[in-house]
Order: sequence, then structure tokens, then C-alpha cells
Amino acid sequence: RLSGVKTSMARKVINNFFDEFREQSGINGASRSMLQGILNKALGTEIASSVINGIYGDEIRSRMARLQWVEPRQLAMLISEEHLQLQAVFLAFLTPEISAAVLSYLNESVQNEILYRVAKLNDVNRDVVDELDRLIERGLSVLSEHGSKVKGIKQAADIVNRFQGNQQVILDQMRERDEEVLEQLQDEMYDFFILSRQNEEVRRRLLDEVPMEDWAVALKGTEALLRRSIYAVMPKRQAQQLEAITARLGPVPVSRIEQIRREIMGIARELEEAGEIQLQLFAEQTAE
Repeated sequence: RLSGVKTSMARKVINNFFDEFREQSGINGASRSMLQGILNKALGTEIASSVINGIYGDEIRSRMARLQWVEPRQLAMLISEEHLQLQAVFLAFLTPEISAAVLSYLNESVQNEILYRVAKLNDVNRDVVDELDRLIERGLSVLSEHGSKVKGIKQAADIVNRFQGNQQVILDQMRERDEEVLEQLQDEMYDFFILSRQNEEVRRRLLDEVPMEDWAVALKGTEALLRRSIYAVMPKRQAQQLEAITARLGPVPVSRIEQIRREIMGIARELEEAGEIQLQLFAEQTAE
């Protein structure tokens, strides 16, 4: 085993080695596990892992994180003409939420194949990392040239809806600062997620008003807490019916899910304005 080798020096030497012998199949096709084993023996586990991570682009995750500000539709357009394997690797390095949104904008005929390739991913070779780097640069250039829309009011409403502290204090302070922003924020706070904190009477009333097919669509991909709260007020037979409809539906476009959720919340607000139900926007405060 070599001694006195700095990580930066080892990485530089190995990178030069790859650059000079990229076209030789023995190196080009080498698996990560094989190279890890060789370097473990030569440099020791700690240095070898650092070198391998640098070579194979584990740091790419931090670069990919910057793409969260690019709209999923733009990301889908960015990768749509690439090889399916590269599309799969690209999605694998994004957060699950963003990956799901991007996948929904890709052609339906390839969605299952891409998801299968994501599931089969293990090692990512150097050539794929280079291609991924190229895509990241293109994505970041889109962001720098055109910017990306950020729905600040919606983001703020989602934060308040999920805030574990005293939500009313936050809104009172917002009222003092800017009442117009507060009104916009409160409008956005009528988010589908708040159904999880409604009492049983309100949830049952909404189940009566909304077709079961719409519930099956609206509950796809939502938080487990919300799903449990809806199923909790259903008779066993109705819950089984909803599960059967959900299974029969299969994948549903995100745009369709969001549309149905908005329609359900529209019904909820109409019932509230008519005085038939009272919606609870905030999580109830508790004390021990």
C-alpha cells in the first residue's frame, strides 16, 4: 500500500489516467466496484473512496440541487431528446418530488421504461457522468438566461400550512407588515393538505359531495397523513371501493391531480361560505 499520498494528488493522477486512456475499452468499461477494489488495495479505503467519489461524480447531487429552480416542464424538454439511460440517471439524481414532476411531462410511451432503468441503476460510469455534467450545464444556462418562475405566495402558504408552531402569530405579524400579501396568502392556504386537519363531520360531508373517482385521483401522491384522515371516516366497503378505483386508474398526470384537488377545495369553500361547514385552516395548538 502506498503511503503519504494526498487525496487531491491521487484524484489528479487518476483523472489524468482516465483522460489519457478513455478510449481503451478495459478502462472505459470498468465498473465502479472493480476500480474501488483496486484503489482500496493501493491507497486504503478512506482515500480510495474519496478518489472514486470525485471520479464518478457523487458531488453531482449538489450541482443538481440548483436545478430545483428550473420548472419541471423545462427540465423535461431539456432531457427529452437524450438516450433513455441518460434520462434515467438524470432523474435519479433529482429529488423524488421533482423527478416525479419531470417524468409526468415526458412522453407516456417511455415513462415506464425510464422508471425501470432508474430502478436498475447501480454504478454510473465516467462517460455517463460527463454527459450528465453537460445536461446540468445546459439546465443552469436556462436558469441564468431565462430565470424560472417561483410562486412565492404558494410556497409561503405551503410552509404555513405545514408549520408546527403557532401559525396564527405568523399571520398576525404578516397583517401588520402587508395586509394585501396576507389576503393572497390566506387564499392560497386553502390547500388540499388542510383536509387532514378537518373534523370528522367536515370530512364526511366532503365525501358525500365529491365523487369517489375524484377522490381516487386527488389522493394520488399525497401525504400519508391526509390519506389516513380520509380513509378513517369511510365505511369499510367504501374504503375498499376507493382502493379498487385507485388501482384501476394507474398513473395519472400531475396536472389532472392538481385540477381535481382544486375542484374539491372549491366545493369546500362554497360549503363554508354557505355556512354548512367550518374549515380549520390551522393545526390546533396543544399543550402538555
